[in-house]
Formats: sequence, C-alpha cells, structure tokens
Amino acid sequence: MAKKLSKTEARKRIEKLRKEIQHHDYLYYVLNKPEISDAAYDSLKRELIELEEQFPEFITPDSPTQRVGGAPLEKFEKVKHRIPMLTLQDAMDEKELLDWQGRIKKLMTPSEIEKLDYFAELKMDGLATSLIYKNGMLFRAATRGDGFTGEDITQNVRTIKCIPLKLRLEELPKKYKIPKEIEIRGEIYMSKKAFLELNKEQKKKGQGTFANPRNAAAGSARQLNPEVTAVRKLGFSGYQLVTNLGQKTHQESHQLIRLLGIPENPFNRYCRNLGEVIKLHQRISKERDKLPYEIDGIVIDVNNDNLYKKLGIVGRTPRGGIAYKFPGIEATTKVKEIIVQVGRTGKLTPVAILKPIKLGGVTISRATLHNADEIERLGVKIGDTVIIQRAGDVIPEVIRVLPSLRTGKEKRFRMPPKCPFCGTKIIREPGEVDYYCQNKKCFAAIKRYFYHFVSKKAFDIEHLGPKIIDQLLDEGLIKSPADIFLLEKGDLIPLERFAEKSAKNLIVAIQSRKEITLAKFIYALGIRNVGEETSQDVAEYFGSLEGLKNASLEDLQEIADIGPVVAKSINLWFRQKRNLKFLGKLEKSGVKIITQKKTKFQPFKGKTFILTGALETMTRDEAKAKIRLLGGKISELVSRRTDFVIVGKEPGSKYEIAKKLGIKIVKEKEFLEMLK
Repeated sequence: MAKKLSKTEARKRIEKLRKEIQHHDYLYYVLNKPEISDAAYDSLKRELIELEEQFPEFITPDSPTQRVGGAPLEKFEKVKHRIPMLTLQDAMDEKELLDWQGRIKKLMTPSEIEKLDYFAELKMDGLATSLIYKNGMLFRAATRGDGFTGEDITQNVRTIKCIPLKLRLEELPKKYKIPKEIEIRGEIYMSKKAFLELNKEQKKKGQGTFANPRNAAAGSARQLNPEVTAVRKLGFSGYQLVTNLGQKTHQESHQLIRLLGIPENPFNRYCRNLGEVIKLHQRISKERDKLPYEIDGIVIDVNNDNLYKKLGIVGRTPRGGIAYKFPGIEATTKVKEIIVQVGRTGKLTPVAILKPIKLGGVTISRATLHNADEIERLGVKIGDTVIIQRAGDVIPEVIRVLPSLRTGKEKRFRMPPKCPFCGTKIIREPGEVDYYCQNKKCFAAIKRYFYHFVSKKAFDIEHLGPKIIDQLLDEGLIKSPADIFLLEKGDLIPLERFAEKSAKNLIVAIQSRKEITLAKFIYALGIRNVGEETSQDVAEYFGSLEGLKNASLEDLQEIADIGPVVAKSINLWFRQKRNLKFLGKLEKSGVKIITQKKTKFQPFKGKTFILTGALETMTRDEAKAKIRLLGGKISELVSRRTDFVIVGKEPGSKYEIAKKLGIKIVKEKEFLEMLK
C-alpha cells in the first residue's frame, strides 16, 4: 500500500511535477522536440491530476491541468481563438471509461439517460488546427497553441491538397443555414509512408530526421517557407464543426464536414451505447498497426449537442467528451527499492522495485536495471521518478531518470560486496560488466539453474514450475537436474499439493521430454555467455555432443559470431570433471539427443532476422524455429547486417532503430507469406 503524502510532501511533489510537465510542454508544443514519449508524459500528468484532486488547495491558475499546452512561437502571427480549443480527459481502461459515464449520468435527467448515445472517432496523432472560412473561402488557419492563442499558418495550410480552398456550400441541404463565417477543427497529420520518405530525404541532404510522424507533421505545417510544407505530403482529418448550422448531433456535424469537402476519418462510428464503443476500441486496437497513419486512442463524445453543452466544462476539459487511449508502452513511476537477484550462472542482476503502475494493460511492480554500469549510466537512485518501458513480451526496463523531480532524500545504490543469499564474496572478471557469486553451491543460483533447465527454451517440462522445483529441492528429492528424470509417482504423492492424478501428470510430462535437440540441450546446460542463438550455432557446427565435448578452444573460435569470451566459457565448461559427470548422469537417466533435420529448401540461408513485438498467429519461439528450419539466423541486436525485422504488436526500440537504418520491415501477414 502506497504511503500517504503529508501536505508538505504533496505541495513539493506537485510543484516539481508542474515544473517538469511545463518543461515538456514547451519542448512538445513550442519547439516540436519532445524528449519523452506521449505515454510517459500522460503518466506524469495523471499523477499531478490525482494529487491535485487529493489536495485541491494547491491548485494554481498556472498548473498544466488548468491549460492546454505551451505558449506559441514568436515566429508566426498570433491568433486568438474565439472559442477555446480545449483538451480532453483520458481513460486508460474500461473501468475509467465506465466511471466517466457514471459521472456524467449524475448530471442528467432520467429521460436524457435513456436517450444517451455516443459518437466515436479515431484520435489522430498530429497537429490540432482550426480552419476558418468566410463566405465559403479559406480565410485563416491557426494551430491550437495554448488553447486560447495559436499561430497563423494559413499560407502553409493552403498548400495541403486535401484541405479545400473553397467549401462546397452548394452541397448542403436547404434545411441548414449558411452563416458568413464557418469554423472547422481537425488534425494535420503525416502518413507512415510519407514519414519514412521524408526521413530518407532528410538523411540524403545531411539534415536531422524526425522522431515520429506527429513531429514531422507539426514541423512541416509550421515552416516559414510554404514551399517546404507543399512537398511534405500532409493530410487533414476534420473532427469538429464549431459553427452552428442547425445540426443537433456530433454525428450530424461529421456528415456536414464531409459534405463541405473536408476529409474526416472513415473509421468514425455512431455508437448506441458504451458497449459498442468498447467493441470499436478493441477492433481498432487490433488493426492499429495496419492503419496508414498513427493514432493513440479513440475520442468519445456525447452525441446530442444540447446535452454535450449542458454537461459543461470542468477546468479546461469538456465533461461530455473523453479520450479512450490505447495502453502505452512507457510510463513514469517511482523506484521504491533496488534489490539484487542471483541468476543460474551466479550472475547478480539489480532489479528496481517500483510503485505499481499499469503499462500495456499489465500492472508492473519491478523492472530490470541490467547491471551496475547501466545504473551508473542512467544515474538511478532509490526514490527517483523514472520512465519505464515494456514492449510486447519484453521484460520491463528503466530507460530514463527524471532528476528534476528529486527531493534530496534519494539514496545511491551500490552493488553488495557479498552474495545476498549465501554471503560469498562477489567478483567481477576483467573486461566483463557483470558481478558473479563464486559459490558453486549457492542455493539461489542452484534454484535459478533448475528453473532454466526445465524452461520452455530448454527441456520444456510442463507442470514443473518454480514452486514445485523449490519443493523438490527442499525435500531433498533432487540434487541435480538429472535427478528430475529419475523421479517416480511414489516420490511425489506424499508431498503437499500433490494427489495421485497431479503426481501422474508430472511424471508423464517429465518422461515425454527425455528426447531433446542438441541446440536445446546446449542451452539447457546454462553455460555462461551462451544463449539460445549461440546454442543453435554451436549445435549446427558440431552436429553431435561428442564433437562438442572433444572440441578445442581454437575449434570453437572457428564458429561465426562466436568470440574468444564465449569460446572460453564453452571450452572451460566441458573441461570440468563435475560437468562431464553430470552429462553421464543425464545419459543414464534416459535423456537422448535427437538430430534436428533441416529442409533441403533453404530460402533464408545467409539471412539474419530480428523479431520485435507480439505475433498473433504464433509465439516468438515458433517463429524462430520456422526461420531456422529454412536456413535463417536469429539475432537480438539490430545492425546494418540485419536483413529483416519481423514486427508484431507493440514493437520495441528495435523497430525504431531498423527504420532509421533503412532495414526491411516485415509485418506478420507478409512474414506468413514468406514462410509459404
């Protein structure tokens, strides 16, 4: 349970959060050079909102929660908005969406509640812009700016082909009135394709590239030279008809926007209730990667215009609308403690214990800090506010510290001089970044080794999880992984949580995994510095366990992609008597290594693949197996030698690096075609 802040602590935290958010507002809205992701920014702002709700006496007029964005640049003429361009409250999950509906229903009559419906539209990631037409002709275009005052970008907007210079007033049915001035608001955006082309062109010219399509759109629309804007291939999507032409619903406004000749998103939908909104959100979330432009959620408006106005405004947000965001892959939270874990090889890994936060639909309470050098590089202290990242099924990690939010009570972390589990002095080999416990009998390392041995990428023994392994070790039933294959049903039945059926199921699962490929077997041995791909390379090179056992250090260094450190680790493992004795025990327990045959058809031979994000049709391990079967190699690091990057849902930083390097990006559908 989180510690409740005192008034003094709350005031200090609020002040620091305001200063930090204002700094990022300036970078984002004024300079178009954000340093953190939208998801991380949203996380900071949500913390500030929550604190101001708990301590309303500390709310000030200059708080970021009381205004929309930063002040406009001085380079353009300032334009005052007749009606402020407000921002929307965010909902991060279904509960927050239902809570919003519950709040607005309290302000409605029973008949209004009965007729309550919604209009949902895609939340485009671009530059919010106001278009004013006088007598049907484009008169002025202005950015949102701080919500009250924006920048005049009319000359630039005139070059955007999808924005009409003249409205199609003649298309309006006669029942609508046509005032002298009509204001339409929408989003200037850049497609993913245009974004990649622009960055490619920027590289050729030796100029800086843009971080994302949103930055590219904003930077392109706010050029002093309209000719630059003209070649940037910008799009526009209308989302609000500000002027009253006689429309009664938000849905009707969108129909009029389209009739007037302004583009609006074809995925926008009328929804009879919140259930339909949630279904739309789920569908769009699945199709999001396939869209030609970036979105970060769905905007939901109360459909009836009169009811929307009646609900009013709280602070700077209208009560009748909300942005239902997609789960972010980055967020901010606090480091409560830093602990050390001991891995299967005795390696010590520092782990940040976090104030729990939802990220990518999952509650995260810890994140890896990798090693002591990484802590030093990041400058992480206990008590710091940090940005954490989680992409696909990747372990959450701390990627940045926000030092300006420090209170002075933060504590520096130091690696312990001794193993926190067995008390043995820890060592760090010259040239290595990691610390190790020297004790070969360290219980923490032994347990981790057992977990690794039976894991999915190794022997893959079903029903044999960490709790059961701990139980078997505590009872003295196993002392080495080879003992697992000698277990009998009678050994298990007396144990707590075991009955006849569960004991039988585990024994059947163990016996079914006695046959294993050489690559998986090498990986299961847990040799230091030897991961999944190295195991695969070694298995392919030697072809048998006997060949590997008899290999010299020079033989191992002949394998492509294996350097002297890895070769030394493998050679040393097979020179130690206790390890050879262990191999003999595995053989006696019935473990057999099977030859993995490759297909004669090897279209991926000589090609290197990277996988990032979650695939829908198969697991990442299944995808790797298919690539290897067809002759391809898997890598974890993106480089210019990478041939293909397979991208699933919520891809990580590898995707961005691949785009910058111009490496072939392959979506899941295209990957399936390649496999055929």
